[in-house]
Amino acid sequence: MHDPFFFGYGSLVNRRTHSHDAAHPARVRGWKRVWRHTELRPVAFLTVVPDCRAEIEGLIAAVPGADWAALDERERAYDRVGAEAHDHPLGHAPEVHIYTIPEGKHGHPNLRHPVLLSYVDTVVQGYLNEFGAEGVARFFATTEGWEAPIAHDRKAPRYGRHQTLSRAERALVDRHLDDVGARVG
Repeated sequence: MHDPFFFGYGSLVNRRTHSHDAAHPARVRGWKRVWRHTELRPVAFLTVVPDCRAEIEGLIAAVPGADWAALDERERAYDRVGAEAHDHPLGHAPEVHIYTIPEGKHGHPNLRHPVLLSYVDTVVQGYLNEFGAEGVARFFATTEGWEAPIAHDRKAPRYGRHQTLSRAERALVDRHLDDVGARVG
């Protein structure tokens, strides 16, 4: 019997934000990544919504003994649902779960519920480490909602699992935000 896996598509791609060592690059089809907020959190986060034409990259990681308690607490604003991962190095078809905020329980980011730049930084650093600069470009291209207001909180990060970025990593984030026309302020 194999342990189940989660599919991370945001901050869970950054291995520095969790302790799930058995993680592997993978893809899922049928989900697209979007910026949303929920009343359960004061700021906007990434979620996925069903879309039969979409495919996104991320990490799958084992959840030893199916002990979901800590991960479910971390992702408490989301529902955990089944997904099918592919393009991974495992020799079997793992049981995979993905976290999503269900339709009707999320809204578009706004000035009261902005995206945090420290969160974007953390996610992009994870994609850079896992998939290189091309993976970062794919992350931006396959994520919807870049018209959301982004709060510039790098000097005093509000995201609890924020990571320190190098000057080159910050420049990469800033360039891609400029390319998608994001409003950072």
